[in-house]
Amino acid sequence: MPNAPHYRALENMYQAAPINRFFPPQMTVSQGTATIKLHLKQEYHHTAGAVHGSVYFKLLDDAAFFAVNSLEKEVFVLTTAFTTYITRPVVEGTMTAVGRVMNTGKSQWLAESVVYDDKDREIARGNGIFVRSKIRLATLPEYAGHDSL
Repeated sequence: MPNAPHYRALENMYQAAPINRFFPPQMTVSQGTATIKLHLKQEYHHTAGAVHGSVYFKLLDDAAFFAVNSLEKEVFVLTTAFTTYITRPVVEGTMTAVGRVMNTGKSQWLAESVVYDDKDREIARGNGIFVRSKIRLATLPEYAGHDSL
């Protein structure tokens, strides 16, 4: 697969993000898609005992974002808008987000993502608009330093 080094470098970059020390997700990237798994901890709960909406948003945005960046090999992309729909609460288990690019244009991408629980039930859905930044991937040590490039 000719783009595999790019996908592995994106995965490495994601794992190295400081926020993922708190949320230790696992991600795989392929052409136009990204899948993220997160094992739930009590620290992710709100006062009523279910997972906080910020966790849903993080997984939805991250999956859509990396699906888009799988198609963009030169620069880091940015989320400019994202709509989130939380359809079912979850308390324990693993959340799995699947992001897919839905449309590409000259200056922006539209991507959607869906989060599933352990029983493969849809628990959240979202879509966003993404644009190219001026940040070159090659300047990011977590991307450029990946040994498969």
